[in-house]
Amino acid sequence: MINNTKTYVMNLSVNYLGLKLKSPVVVGSSSLTTSIANLKKIENSGAGAVVLKSIFEEEIYNEYRSILEKEKDLEFPDVRFLDYYDYKIKEDNIKKYLDLIKTAKSTVNIPVIASINCVSSWEWNFFAKKLEEAGADAIELNMFILPSDFTKTADEIEQTYLNIIAKIKEAVKIPIAVKLSYYFADLAAFVKRVSESGVDGVVLFNRFFHPDFDIENFKIIPSNVLSRSSDLAISLRWMSILSGRMGCDLIASTGVHDGASVIKEILAGANAVQVVSALYKNGIESISDMLQEIKEWMEKHGFENLDDFRGKMSQVNSPNPAEYERVQFMRYFEGKKYNLG
Repeated sequence: MINNTKTYVMNLSVNYLGLKLKSPVVVGSSSLTTSIANLKKIENSGAGAVVLKSIFEEEIYNEYRSILEKEKDLEFPDVRFLDYYDYKIKEDNIKKYLDLIKTAKSTVNIPVIASINCVSSWEWNFFAKKLEEAGADAIELNMFILPSDFTKTADEIEQTYLNIIAKIKEAVKIPIAVKLSYYFADLAAFVKRVSESGVDGVVLFNRFFHPDFDIENFKIIPSNVLSRSSDLAISLRWMSILSGRMGCDLIASTGVHDGASVIKEILAGANAVQVVSALYKNGIESISDMLQEIKEWMEKHGFENLDDFRGKMSQVNSPNPAEYERVQFMRYFEGKKYNLG
């Protein structure tokens, strides 16, 4: 009896930022990626790359500002040392980060991506060069400028992003990715401008601090620190709309909690995906479960590599592109009965 059952050898490798990754799962910037022990676990669990925890311009600035406040309270502030403090704070923070990159590169074999969280062009071009010299395989610019300044127009805010990108690009030869939010009035047009600025990738989307109120103690507290699987809907829609139309790679982030989420984002056109919250909830080892789920799905549908189905459900490949732009419920609630109390 002849066995006609085909044996599939699943290939999960992807190209992202010109880097060859063994799988589409990239562990995003977080406290999980500050530990060498965790980086080893991340590699052993099958991740394709890791983004080190961001170094924050805001943190460096706040540390310097606290020193200024102390000097201000003195009767005779010693302003001679303020330049030294500024230099020393930056030097200490940068050295720690460079040491992390060097140790990571000597420990793991997957690509190590450095991350800068910046809100101005400041001196990051100099710092970016240091990251490159330390051995970083790429740089991710994690940018979010809250549009809360009543004196700045949308064009001015967007130009700030482009200025930062231009400065970093001048300084380094390694690939650059830009992690953006969806808080843009002309999101599709702006992402296209960013993709054509010479960057190698755009990450959709970054997750940021949301305030909540402690009404008993009158304090601001964090709200929804970790993403939920339902958050996938935002990046999935925009990945579907943008993929196939940009001048660079696209990677999905936020709401990716299992293998099915990864599959959906690749169907939408993503080159890769970033995960963080799922690892806080389920452990770093859950990456291997995600990858196994992807392999089983691929075998079920006869796909041998990710390119076989990447972008299969993107808007540019859809017979009904309008489905991706519908924003109002039409038939969903029709005929449904709810007990509203």
